[in-house]
Amino acid sequence: MCPVVEPESFAPPTPHPVRRRERSRAVRLWRLWRSRRPVTFNEKVRYKMLRDHRPLLVTWADKAAVRDHVAAVVGERYLPRLHHLLDDPGQLADVPLPQSYVVKPTHGSGTAIVVSPAAPADARLPEPRWAWVYAHVRPDVVPRGQLAAIGRSWVAQLYGRGPNREWAYGQVPRRVIVEELLEGPDGGIPDDYKLFVFHGVCHWIGVDRGRFEDRTQDFFTPDWEHVALSGGHPWADPPVPRPDRLAEMLDVAERLGRDTDFVRVDLYLLPDRVVLGELTSLPAGGDSPFHPASYNEVFGRPWTVPRRYR
Repeated sequence: MCPVVEPESFAPPTPHPVRRRERSRAVRLWRLWRSRRPVTFNEKVRYKMLRDHRPLLVTWADKAAVRDHVAAVVGERYLPRLHHLLDDPGQLADVPLPQSYVVKPTHGSGTAIVVSPAAPADARLPEPRWAWVYAHVRPDVVPRGQLAAIGRSWVAQLYGRGPNREWAYGQVPRRVIVEELLEGPDGGIPDDYKLFVFHGVCHWIGVDRGRFEDRTQDFFTPDWEHVALSGGHPWADPPVPRPDRLAEMLDVAERLGRDTDFVRVDLYLLPDRVVLGELTSLPAGGDSPFHPASYNEVFGRPWTVPRRYR
């Protein structure tokens, strides 16, 4: 067992103010003009990021509010079980927690603390000031005070790089959510299926494996034809087999994406069910890597951006 570390030893960082450049109306107008004729996928993400200010995007960005939305559209059975939704991250020091669980902030992306006995024996929690990362640790090395300090560090930070960028995250209440840990057939972290839905139709599927180990990434068409594209990680070997619940996954993703021009629906395939990971409107803030670069345009071809979002 790790020694218990008092919360006071892990003070959260001072929030970084939004830079003047990100608040500038002139900069926003320049970005609007520069992005007015998007062609590639990344250009269309930036176009959407600057122009689509519908409340729906705030709901999707909010890890708590999106649960009610998903339940209303496709049903609660596609949601992970909720253990806690905390306005005060300090409560992580005291609330009851199961042996395995996931902790993350409601107002951002790209970070989570995954706790399970299957984690590497030498893995440890990050320091709170460097905690905007993915970490997988065993329950016996999670000092509650440090976990609470990580939660306070998260809520002290503004995610999305200011109002001219991924603005929706700035509208989300900063809280901490604790959910069920989803486990794959081998008891480890399940594969992450990312379905790219344009105008209510899925055109591409990305599959991420081994996020905490030797990560691989593959892309497929909805007919499960492998795409000769790399997003920065090697392809799986052996190849990823066609999932047995592919039709159900496509139906869920397309129902969730029917009211918008684009959304990426992240799903996990468990032995007995399909579960939502998240809904992402602005993947990588318009900086997704494509190798070869020509796929940046190919990926965006099914997407016709509207002149005006209503």
